[in-house]
Amino acid sequence: MLMFCLATTSVVGQGIIKREKCKTCGKVITLCPYKGKHPAPKPKQETKPKAKPRPQPVPKPEVVLNDKTFSVGGVEFVMKPVEGGTFTMGATSEQQNPDFDEKPTYQVTLSSYYIGETEVTQALWTSVMGNTVRDQRDLVNKSWSIDGEGNDYPMYYISWNDCQEFISKLNSITGQKFRLPTEAEWEYAARGGKKSRGYQYSGSNNLDDVAWNWKNSGDRYLSGTDWNWDKINSNNSKTHPVKTKQPNELGIYDMSGNVLEWCYDWKGDYISSSQTNPKGPSSGSYRVCRGGCWASHARRCRSASRNYYTPGNRGGSLGLRLVLSE
Repeated sequence: MLMFCLATTSVVGQGIIKREKCKTCGKVITLCPYKGKHPAPKPKQETKPKAKPRPQPVPKPEVVLNDKTFSVGGVEFVMKPVEGGTFTMGATSEQQNPDFDEKPTYQVTLSSYYIGETEVTQALWTSVMGNTVRDQRDLVNKSWSIDGEGNDYPMYYISWNDCQEFISKLNSITGQKFRLPTEAEWEYAARGGKKSRGYQYSGSNNLDDVAWNWKNSGDRYLSGTDWNWDKINSNNSKTHPVKTKQPNELGIYDMSGNVLEWCYDWKGDYISSSQTNPKGPSSGSYRVCRGGCWASHARRCRSASRNYYTPGNRGGSLGLRLVLSE
């Protein structure tokens, strides 16, 4: 599109001189750089305001849970933090020769909690309850053996019902809300929680590294794979002081050996659907026990292995580990 100039005239002397001027720039046509044919001006482009940069999300600070240490009657014990998460419970691929009651596997999501660094020791039990492992043994049968005795040895000869009495008294003393672990909480911690390396036992694929079991808990190391009670009994096999084997990924000791550990749950069948903070069946005949013991075959020491007894059973290998909600 072109802009055209208008012709103007002026009188000079007696003659008429025609002078053409450019309408756009006002110059005489001969002096106009475009000779009166200026190009149409380009329309002004609207300048869009610069978009404000989007605020970057502020990363959430990493939650660091620290150990909690308690003291009762001069006896200290440590609770280790377990960060909540989701895991596969039951007979996962590394759990060799699983039992039928470890299937089907299923997804479990747990909130964070604290679990005992060790099993409840004889010193802590006596400080709370006022009786000893021998007193507990005598409630069952005075002729039964004492399979390890001392302040740092795990407590045993205790029933699920005894555990409830112990925990009630401990909570009155400390003002806390200690309890038994659920079966899911126990297995998640045994597997190493979010730090799990996928071991078959709690902390290793080599059982002897992390657990007192039927082969290594006596005077000499027993060879062979066939579990034999006569060999165990004649070998002076027994419990050992806590924290004398390697810990697992969370710094927890003896979850695959030493004594079996009572859990809160009634024994029930697994279901395949995902669950959050499960607590097992609402009723039953048997309470769950987890972990191997000083007389257990390796298969019973796996992190997924399940045991169960009546709530009143006071066995020579039955102990406990505490849990505290976050």
